[in-house]
Amino acid sequence: MSSESLKPAPALCRRTLLAALGGAGIAATLTACGGSDDSSSGSSDASKSSGSGGGAALAKTTDIPEGGGKIFADQGVVVTQPTAGEFKAYSTVCPHQKQQINSVADGTITCPAHGSQFNAADGSVKKGPATSGLTAAKITVSGDSITLG
Repeated sequence: MSSESLKPAPALCRRTLLAALGGAGIAATLTACGGSDDSSSGSSDASKSSGSGGGAALAKTTDIPEGGGKIFADQGVVVTQPTAGEFKAYSTVCPHQKQQINSVADGTITCPAHGSQFNAADGSVKKGPATSGLTAAKITVSGDSITLG
C-alpha cells in the first residue's frame, strides 16, 4: 500500500465555511423579514354575518367609525368599518416583523415599527416593507353588537 492512498481528505477551508454560514444567515433573515406568503387576508371570515358568534363581545357597531376602525389590543384584533354597515377584522400583528399595529384612520391601518400600511377594507398591503397583508379575524355582527368568532 502506498502512502498516497492514505492521504487525509482535504479539510473544509475557512472561506467555504464562512460563505456557507453567511448564506444560511441571509436565508434566515429573509424568511423572518418576508413575513408569510399566505394571502389569507380574504374578507370572507371577517365579513358581516347575521348569526350569533358565541365569542367575546368586542364593541357596539356605533363604536367603530366609518372609514376607520378601532384596535382591541387585549384581544389582538382591529375592527374596521370601510363603508357604512360593513365590518372587517384583522390580527393586530404586522406580518413584517410581528410588531403590534397601533393606528387605524382614514382607511389605513399602520404599523409603527417600520411604517407598513394596510388597507382597512381588505387587509392588503398599501405600503411596505410588509409584503403580505394582515391576517383576517372572524367576527360576528348581530344587531348592534360585534363579537369575536
